[in-house]
Amino acid sequence: MQKEIDKKTKIDDVKLKGPVTKDSNIADIVFKYPQASDVLMAFGLHCVGCFASAFDTIAQGAEIHDMSAEEIEELVDEINKVIENPELLNQ
Repeated sequence: MQKEIDKKTKIDDVKLKGPVTKDSNIADIVFKYPQASDVLMAFGLHCVGCFASAFDTIAQGAEIHDMSAEEIEELVDEINKVIENPELLNQ
């Protein structure tokens, strides 16, 4: 049985593959993992400071910027790599 997620659920309460998924809220990710903003901006999602980031998921923001499903998957993978290995940003 899959756990139902409502708006009161915190990102820590959700057990998913990696800390971030395409369905993760942009503002929540940037708040919890500030280093993720560098990855988002490198992929052309400069909305990390935009008011819409409070409402949009990674997938929604990426689709608005015409990113393909493969690009969204790559973006999520890169965010998770940087979260697990922050030193990657300095390379």
